[in-house]
Parts: sequence; structure tokens; C-alpha cells
Amino acid sequence: MTAAPSLAERFARLPSDLRAQFTPADIGALEHCWGFWARPEQLAPQWQWSVWLILAGRGFGKTRSGAEWVRREVDSGARRIALVGQSAADVRDVMIEGESGILAVFPENLRPRYEPSKRQITFHTGAIAKAYSDEEPNQLRGPQHDRAWVDEVAAFRYAEETLANLKMGLRLGRHPRALYTTTPRPLPYLRDLVARSLPYDSDGKPQIPTVAVTRGSTYANRSNLPPEFIRDIVNAYGASRLGRQELDGEILDDADALFKVGWINQWKGPLPEMRRVIVAIDPAITAKSGSDETGIVVVGLGVDKRGYVLADRSGKFSPAEWARRTIAACSEFNADTVIAETNRGGDMVEHTLRTIDPHIRFTDVHALKGKATRAEPVAALYEQGRVSHAGEGLGKLEEQMMTWDPLTTPESPDRLDALVWGLTELMCRSSAPTFGGAPMPKYPRRVF
Repeated sequence: MTAAPSLAERFARLPSDLRAQFTPADIGALEHCWGFWARPEQLAPQWQWSVWLILAGRGFGKTRSGAEWVRREVDSGARRIALVGQSAADVRDVMIEGESGILAVFPENLRPRYEPSKRQITFHTGAIAKAYSDEEPNQLRGPQHDRAWVDEVAAFRYAEETLANLKMGLRLGRHPRALYTTTPRPLPYLRDLVARSLPYDSDGKPQIPTVAVTRGSTYANRSNLPPEFIRDIVNAYGASRLGRQELDGEILDDADALFKVGWINQWKGPLPEMRRVIVAIDPAITAKSGSDETGIVVVGLGVDKRGYVLADRSGKFSPAEWARRTIAACSEFNADTVIAETNRGGDMVEHTLRTIDPHIRFTDVHALKGKATRAEPVAALYEQGRVSHAGEGLGKLEEQMMTWDPLTTPESPDRLDALVWGLTELMCRSSAPTFGGAPMPKYPRRVF
């Protein structure tokens, strides 16, 4: 479906003699009139929604839409605004200082004051916007807001925690509301937001929609994009599945994901006795803002020969912290072995663990095959219904499983890596006997 043009685009199509009737001063007066430049889908829906979700392809104009919405809300009386991005740099460089960011959309005489050291923007009305990032979800624990703009939420690493904290603080004013602008991915919380925009719930019962959804493609904004950009993205994505996501803004199903949604079996009732329990880790070497997470996943093999995922204790930790959490998980679940990938950390991984508990049973694994090749046997176990998820707090792990496409994202997430190592040891190799509580020798290295 062709997007409706903006008033500016309609003006550009007028005959030259009609356009000549407008002076440069007339045109200049429209520079900061968003209603003139915006396409209809870039303007906020005119009803009492709580969340406006813009799901659109790259280059659609999501950032400009978000910045202009903030400007409109400030002019309408908003007082406390949260600006939330994937990282502190993204909030600063895109949402605030970017070419289509907040500072750029205000007229010169109303330009807000930005204080990077305070993560704060002060507007001409006295309203204040604070910058937050998904890197530190706890920044949003406590502050109150009446408006929020969340950009590229589908790329967030800690989306559930970040959005939960934001939602609990979005409680000022008569009708607090939030705008989410993002290129979509097939994530559960995005699907939930879309479901809340429908007149009926999943059981067919009537519901009052609270979410407004706007969809759009890259091509809707092609008149404002360089021809070279359009040419390059068409060459790169074409009519591919990834192009439908990145350009057309579709939330795709899991057709190309290695793990399917329907394969995840949620265990109900008491667990059987475990023949073995393993804590599998995919360790990060540093804990800087751009570092990977350390995957820490607890898996067990029951006497019924089924695999059970018992816990996910992953996160961004220093080596000493992930070692403590790993040893604590061993104690909590009576695990007999820690298995860890040592491609990057080498002997440091074992040494760090043994500084916490010198008697742990440790197996290091060294990856030679590609991640997809290693994960395929585990995916087959899920497809055959031989693995159940029995622990709480497995949402982020399940999200990674359902969204990892090895064809387009060869580097698999850390939680998923840990899961694969653990279930491979338990179910894709001959199982070792159950051991008692005595100190265990180190297993020989596994090479896959």
C-alpha cells in the first residue's frame, strides 16, 4: 500500500506558477511546522492511547517522529519526560543531538538547554527530559515521568527489565503515555504490544485497545532519502526475509529461527529425580558497557531421560562475579559439573572458578564447529519434545532461542550458547554416572 504524501510533498507537486506565489518568507515560516512536513503516519493517533508503537523500516523517519512528538508534548504541557535508548551514546547521538533529534526540531529561539553531565534537557516551558539507557535498567527505578520516548526497543538487551521499570515510573499527570519507535524483531513483548492494539484478545473476548500501532516501510520516505541509499539497501536486502523486517517493518514469524516457539515445552508439576545436573557457562572476559553477557544456564537430565532447563542466571558480570554466581548455582541445584567454553578465556576460566571453590568438577569445551552446527542437535531435541523448561525467569533465554536466525546472525547469544553446551554434554554424548559429594577430578577437554 502506497503511503499518503505529506503536505510538503503535495506542495512540491504543484505547478510552478502556483508555487511561485509563495515567498521565501512563507516557506521559511513552515520550517518548524511538523504538520506540513510529516506524512500522516508520522503524526500521533487522535485517541487516548497509552502506548504508540511505530514499527517501521530503516529510514522511515522514526527518529524525527519521536523528536517532534516530544516537542508537541512539551508544548502541550508535559513536565517530566524519559528518553530511553539502547545505550547512553545512542540517546545522546541520535535522540538528542542527531540531525533529526530533539535539539534540531525546535526553532532557534526555543532551543532547549542540554546538559550532558546531568543527562538532562530543559525546555522553554520549564519541562525536563532525562536520558536513560538499556545498559542500566535500574536508572529507571524510582524516577517518575508523564511521557516517555523509547527508541529502537527491539535492540534492547535488557528490554523486559528496562520497560518494567519505565512503566512503574510512568505515573505523573492525568494520562501518562509512551512512544516506542523501532525496527521490529519477532520478540514476545512486541507481539504483546501489538495484541493490545486489537479489539479482541487471544481468547476472542472484547477488549479496549490501549496501544496504537503505526506501521511503515523505508520506501514511504524515499523522497527524503538519497537515491544511493535506496539502491544500496535494495541490493543488500532485495525481497529477502530480512528485507521484510529491516525495510518493510514486518514482525516476522520464527520460520527461519533454529528453535521454534511451539517446541518449548513448559513443565508442569513436580520434577523427576535428576540423574545429573550441569551448570553451563559461556563466560565474558570483561564487564565493560559494550561487553558480552556471561551465559549461565542450569540444565538437568532426569531419570525419565528428558532434559530440563532449571535456571538462567546470565548477565553482564565481571569474571569474579560470574564465578561466584556459577558456584552459587552449583550449590543451589546440587550440580555435579561446571562446563565452560574456553575459546577466549583459556585457563583463566578454570582458575577464576577455582578461586571460589577449588573442589569443583570442571569441564572445558573448545569450539571448532560453527554455532549453528553445534546448536542443531539441541534444536532437534526440542523438536522431538525431549526437553522441558522447568524454571522461572527463562524469558530472556527463550527470547534468544526464538529470534536467533543462524543465516542472518551467525553469532549466537550467550545464554543460548550456554544452553547448547549444557544439553550437548547431557544428551548428545554418553552420560557419565552420577557422582557423590566427594571432590571431582577435571574432565578431559571436549572439542566440538
